[in-house]
Amino acid sequence: MGPEGKSLLNIVILGFGFMFMFTAFQTCGNIEQTVLKSYNSSDFQGSGYTSMSIIYGVFSASNLIAPSVVAVIGPQLAMFFSGLFYSGYIAMFIHPLTWSFYTASVMVGIAAAVLWTAQGYLLTINSSDSTLGRNSGIFWSLLQFSMFFGNMYVYFAWHGKTHISDKDRQTVFISLTVISLVGSFLFFLIQKTEADPTTSDPSTSEASESLLPSDTLTDSSAVVTAAPGVGSQALDAFKKALKLFFTKEMLLLSPSIAYSGLELTFYSGVYGTSIGAMTVFGDSAKSLIGLSGICIGIGEILGGGVFGMLNKCNRLGRNPVVLLGLVTHFVAFYLIFLNIASDAPIAPEEGTHLQAFITPSVEVALLCSFLLGLGDSCFNTQLLSIVGYMFREDSAPAFAVFKFIQSIMAAVAFLYSNYLLLHWQLLILVLMGFLGTLTFFLAEWLAVMRHRDSDYDSI
Repeated sequence: MGPEGKSLLNIVILGFGFMFMFTAFQTCGNIEQTVLKSYNSSDFQGSGYTSMSIIYGVFSASNLIAPSVVAVIGPQLAMFFSGLFYSGYIAMFIHPLTWSFYTASVMVGIAAAVLWTAQGYLLTINSSDSTLGRNSGIFWSLLQFSMFFGNMYVYFAWHGKTHISDKDRQTVFISLTVISLVGSFLFFLIQKTEADPTTSDPSTSEASESLLPSDTLTDSSAVVTAAPGVGSQALDAFKKALKLFFTKEMLLLSPSIAYSGLELTFYSGVYGTSIGAMTVFGDSAKSLIGLSGICIGIGEILGGGVFGMLNKCNRLGRNPVVLLGLVTHFVAFYLIFLNIASDAPIAPEEGTHLQAFITPSVEVALLCSFLLGLGDSCFNTQLLSIVGYMFREDSAPAFAVFKFIQSIMAAVAFLYSNYLLLHWQLLILVLMGFLGTLTFFLAEWLAVMRHRDSDYDSI
């Protein structure tokens, strides 16, 4: 097999490894709040929302040390050991304890930063300028299929159940743990390439960049991470990222990036929990959490594929796609406001008996899931595009800022999801989405003006 064929095979293996891992982890994140509500133990005081807040907060801060870790142990071992921490977090739900629950949350936050730094490095060294787009697309598609399999299992396994028993919980999480471990071991099948500088002194390797999904824990979009280097390289990248954070361009994009973190929290954790709490949906309410996750995945794959390709041929710029994402989300938020009871996100295990503004409909609920995924892909594909375009010379630190803002806002959103009723959460999303779209339009206008000035100067 030639070098190009070997590189393509590495990308496929990488994609399948992440598909297995995140089939387990995304399903876990989608159902954990519902599962913990059904867990009858006076010794356990944990919250799924709080756990996810910890994960995203630690993940954001850990991006500083991740390149050094990958440099020391190599990308394959970095992904393997990170995968073991993911598996340990999932396995913890077999018999949850408060201390182990939150300890595992911290460890997964650290592991996530290492995992995605190593993934970006491997994607880069197995791609040329001409194949990076293709390889990113292959990886994206395989990753997004993780939205289907675990959630499909939950739909059929929990169908007709109004209470998640200990046996139900243990069966699901033992299965998810095994699936996650399969993904971790697949990383050992990745072969070294001629371009892999880990075969030489890693401290002399040039920093490389890559495009990878921005919802690096549960979702879609993209972030660029620096290639592995020594600790001083990681510190230099952090200083440069801090400087870039205060540039006019990044400040304009910050509200859009912040919104992507808020809505990530909503569709990946809050909305599924809300559907499962609707007693009016009858015995199928809990199983609908899985079906909701599938519909979100369909929206993500459709939007990511279509709008990712449009980046190459869209003469109208990025604004129409972002505006479509905003309208899509606003329609979804309005329907959710009418269709789902206000206390559903924080309802007790037996669910909510409050009335929504309309007679709740399963079809409307699942349509909203699809719209949430579609709108998310609109925002994230265009954020990826504009950040990569505006910070071409400093893409690694620029995307580090991107990930930092998004992760921090996701952590904040998971934290307030413990307390706020649904309509207040939707109001925050509406206000932030509107502000983020306006500032994105300004950033896009600035990018167009700079491009015209550059063309003028080159004449």
